[in-house]
Amino acid sequence: MPKHDLTSRHFQRKISEFCEVRIAPITSKRVLENVRPYLISLIIYRKQPQILNGRLDWTAIGEACGIEGEMTAELRKQLRPALDAIVRWLKAAPIADDVPPAKLSAHPSKIEPVKKTAAASSTRKPQRGPAPKQISPFPDPLFEATDDPESFQDALTYHMRRFGDSYWQLYRAVVRLTETFDSKTLLSWIQGERVPRSVASFDILRRIEMRYRLSEGYFKAKLPHQTRSLYGHDLGDISPAERRRISLHLPDDFSSLPFTKREEILDWVRRVIISGSTEYRRYQAAASKQRYAIRFPGVTYGGSSLSPRTLASATNANQHMVEELDDPDLLSGVVYAPPRLAMEMADLIRFKTSTLTAIGLQRNGVWGEETASQKIEHLGLMFGALAASPSGIVKGRGVPLSQLSFGLLVFPGIWDWYLQWREQRRGFYTKWEEDMLMVAQALTRAEVGWIRQHPELLKNVRPIEGLIAPEEIEFATRDWNGACDAFHRHAANRSKEIQRVMRVHRDPFEPIMCILEADSPLAEYRKITDEILKRMPDEDRYPRPAAEAVRSFLLLRLGLHLGLRQKNLRQLRVCPRGYFPTSERRLEDMKCGELRWSDRDGGWEVLIPSVAFKNASSSFFGQKPFRLVLPDLLDLYKYLEAYIDKHRGVLLGRAKDPGTFFVKTVKTTSLDAAYDSTKFYEAWRTVIQRYGIYNPYTGRGAIKGLLPHGPHNLRDILATHILKQTGSYEQASYAIQDTPDVVQQHYGRFLPQDKAALAAKILNQVWEAA
Repeated sequence: MPKHDLTSRHFQRKISEFCEVRIAPITSKRVLENVRPYLISLIIYRKQPQILNGRLDWTAIGEACGIEGEMTAELRKQLRPALDAIVRWLKAAPIADDVPPAKLSAHPSKIEPVKKTAAASSTRKPQRGPAPKQISPFPDPLFEATDDPESFQDALTYHMRRFGDSYWQLYRAVVRLTETFDSKTLLSWIQGERVPRSVASFDILRRIEMRYRLSEGYFKAKLPHQTRSLYGHDLGDISPAERRRISLHLPDDFSSLPFTKREEILDWVRRVIISGSTEYRRYQAAASKQRYAIRFPGVTYGGSSLSPRTLASATNANQHMVEELDDPDLLSGVVYAPPRLAMEMADLIRFKTSTLTAIGLQRNGVWGEETASQKIEHLGLMFGALAASPSGIVKGRGVPLSQLSFGLLVFPGIWDWYLQWREQRRGFYTKWEEDMLMVAQALTRAEVGWIRQHPELLKNVRPIEGLIAPEEIEFATRDWNGACDAFHRHAANRSKEIQRVMRVHRDPFEPIMCILEADSPLAEYRKITDEILKRMPDEDRYPRPAAEAVRSFLLLRLGLHLGLRQKNLRQLRVCPRGYFPTSERRLEDMKCGELRWSDRDGGWEVLIPSVAFKNASSSFFGQKPFRLVLPDLLDLYKYLEAYIDKHRGVLLGRAKDPGTFFVKTVKTTSLDAAYDSTKFYEAWRTVIQRYGIYNPYTGRGAIKGLLPHGPHNLRDILATHILKQTGSYEQASYAIQDTPDVVQQHYGRFLPQDKAALAAKILNQVWEAA
């Protein structure tokens, strides 16, 4: 910052303090609030006070302050030291003292002439000083613009000096008489105390730009917080929560647009940015409003095991449930599982996730934390559909809660109803139904199936009209293994039938299709990081928004360099430079990686043990950890170190440090600073909405045609980029820590035209050389 600006601001504070001490005690608050801006404006514009015949022109000063009738002798006496100090600061010639009033003599003979003189002078018209300056809508500049200040405050004051405007003259020129815009708001911009935030303030900025013949958006481009949304848009009866989501994506002149145009913009923002315009997103948005799942709040990864005695006690507890819960009309939303069903789920999770199985039980394979959470959710949806009311919007089966049990899952009628119910809701079968049948087969498989090894589950099963006949229960009671074998064959046949007709509902490539179709998908996606840096807030003035922007930048940069799944990126820990890193064995126990400084390589490295990955047994790892030194390209290390040293602490506030690299913005209602899978997905999606999607109505955003998406799509982009550059599935698999077969089936979008173009590039070299 220039030295003279520092001096100016320091002197402004001194004058403001002088007014509080010397002016405030002798006058009204209104006079004080008029005098103080006048004195400060003399400092800002480096102007002398009004002078007439070498002395202060108190009449003109009173008019400039707007206190013509209140300029008392006492006020002039107290103002004089401040004005003299300003003149000295300006290094101007000193001003002569005021003419002292004539003292009256005690002699009677001299009193009469004085009275006559006063009477005679009172008949004259008082001196009012120079006439107020005429306000010109487009004044001529006093000098040519040779400088372009970077900050908003400096740019505004520079152009006001250039056109000879005081803050009061500018206010009179740009604010209409019918408007309620406060003159002190304009003064706060000039003093650097505030910046424009509302729609009305931006309208005033546009008028100032027109007055000074500046390009449209000149002052807006110099604001310290480019991503901040305006308040004051005319959005009708839209709820406050939706206003917060939408206002960021509206143009500044939204309120002045015709009604049809405003409706068009709102529809586009809701359809493209907020929800995403894919068919699956529309289905998901509608389905999410119909809540019917059964929750298992006490069942977590690694839950406790259940003995047959525990199952029996849970059965007894279930029989004493309140009868009202069996009323299907009460089951219109998400409900908690009854005690018996919750205990059965806990036993299943214990069986599939524990290190060692209980004595007498066998299993084939184990579930990780993410898989266990997914199965709990999917089975909860199935039981919820069975319990939901047939007359409600969900159109469930209406099975009483007290009859729900895992013993129901060995009867083909239950599964056929559930599969057809899902097909009617969606309109077709998908891989989701096939996966559920695979779970059913695994639970009833000979020797290792959990349901097969718990025949006591049948005690809780009651006939259900149209789904389970009494004869089926009797047969299962006589021959439990035979019933499980029959259902296992039925589930296998149904799975084959669904494979033949199932369709893809959620195309994972659809939101990022415009990127995958580019010649260099990685370079196209990198534009989002450039957009974040371009709109980075001033970290001194807005520390928290600046910290959030740096976090958004690193979220994408680390994702592009590492190609990790959401879980591994979310749980990545951090060891600041100069601290001792976590041992590899400790990281294996925690099943997460760490970002730390490597003295050997002179750079930041990421170390993740293989057991932390979903595909830990993949040939890619060979039971060895993943290790990668991040490249110091395009200021990556600069922002990494700034985030670790400063910005991460700003986001944490006073909350407990979870140790992860990425942390949430801690608010008063936050319970934990660490991300869970849902919040991390929302954070990524918010970055794409704010910086990634090009908005034709505001001109902001990096990529046209992009839609909201989550962090998993990054793996598709990396794999497709390498395929387009090399044609090698093996090299593409290296970028996302997987195998060539998995890349070919799930990640890479390598179309025939891409293959032909890659081959033609090599063949054409012969013709180019000829």
